[in-house]
Amino acid sequence: MKMKRVPYETMVNEFKRVLVKKGFTEDRAEAAAVIFAQNSLAGVYSHGLNRFPRVVEYLEKGEIDPDIVAECELQMGAFERWNGHRGFGPLNARLAMDRACELAKEYGIGLVALGNNNHWMRGGSYGFQAADQGCIGICWSNTCPNMPAWGGKDRKIGNNPIIFAVPRSNGQHVVIDCAVSQFSYGKIEDCKLKGIQLPVPGGYDTRGNLTTDPAEIEKTWRVLPMGYWKGSGISIALDLIATVLTNGNSVQQIGTFGDEVGLTQIMIAIDPAKANSVNLTDGIVDRIVADIKSSEPADEGGKVLYPGEPESLTIKDNLANGIPVIEEKWNQVLAM
Repeated sequence: MKMKRVPYETMVNEFKRVLVKKGFTEDRAEAAAVIFAQNSLAGVYSHGLNRFPRVVEYLEKGEIDPDIVAECELQMGAFERWNGHRGFGPLNARLAMDRACELAKEYGIGLVALGNNNHWMRGGSYGFQAADQGCIGICWSNTCPNMPAWGGKDRKIGNNPIIFAVPRSNGQHVVIDCAVSQFSYGKIEDCKLKGIQLPVPGGYDTRGNLTTDPAEIEKTWRVLPMGYWKGSGISIALDLIATVLTNGNSVQQIGTFGDEVGLTQIMIAIDPAKANSVNLTDGIVDRIVADIKSSEPADEGGKVLYPGEPESLTIKDNLANGIPVIEEKWNQVLAM
């Protein structure tokens, strides 16, 4: 597998070029291209370049309408219910989180329940989006059935990614973005493409044994919930809450559609400035982060990083040196 580095602006321009050809307006293509490129810039290649060809395939099949914009269907103070009309997932999700932040600035907290949307790509994007507006962000999405419930073998639940974001005025936000499987499918695919093992077991092989081999896990698609039964229970609860609040599609219903479309997402924003000064919030976060980073490393020469710090370091490196890409995937985009 050959790797190369591509400048961030080049990646944005190529993504935009393809999306315009697939029916996006110039401004929506630009916004969507930035989301994909920023995912790769932050090192989340599984939901940047590596996922882009699949999204183009969905556009070509008519699974995604590039012109549709999510609409509000119900307003009740700080809570709103929106319908994504199966439009372009990342732009609908961005719109919903912006609205949640607007509600938080008014009420202290805002919740937008977004049903019938498409894949939002990297959930952490919307956590950073809330934090950039000075808000605590909490959001999650359900998925197609892609993980067995604890004790089961067939896939009944989703690895529903959940995000928590805490703002800092210097932009060094604390953000955790994780699927409730031990590894997301994107991470498993990324490791397989790079020919490397997962750092810890992430699922079962064809003999029913736990394995770190991503290719073996892809044969069974029997991925491991994080925390075993705990991750399984959290997955079920997230799906229940999201489906109740949106009256949208559950994991089980999404599994009947053929493709992973019509997803259900929750965007929550909380404005700490309603109770704290910015300096007070910064001081609280800084003290906690500093204490964590003062940990004695388990490995000699190792570092303890706070959630969101690896992305900040990767962005700095990739802006300076270009974004690492798998040549096969990049050439696929250039040929579109």
